[in-house]
Amino acid sequence: QVQLVESGGGLVQAGGSLRLSCAASGRSFSSYAMAWFRQAPGKEREFVCRISWSGGRTYCADSVKGRFTISRDNAKNTVYLQMNSLKPEDTAVYYCAVGPKYYSDSAYTTDYDYWGQGTQVTVSS
Repeated sequence: QVQLVESGGGLVQAGGSLRLSCAASGRSFSSYAMAWFRQAPGKEREFVCRISWSGGRTYCADSVKGRFTISRDNAKNTVYLQMNSLKPEDTAVYYCAVGPKYYSDSAYTTDYDYWGQGTQVTVSS
């Protein structure tokens, strides 16, 4: 059974940092692109960052570019999201997801197959 489990969320003041982790079990995703999305209350789920299978190619949305970094450790079947200089508008539930094999250039939720249950990130002003 495939399972993605996010962790590392919490309450932080504006300007602070958090590191999210997404651990996969049930199968290896080392050959697959991975991504982080987020969903704020009353809003649609939106793309945050994605990473290729090797970690060599990454891309983040303009809203987080320069502040967030996505990385992965295939030996641990885990993907990370380092979030710095957090803002109140970053408050959301953050989800990791598995994309297509090797590389993804998509920011659409429909192009990602497996999803975690999400972890709450709250940034206070």
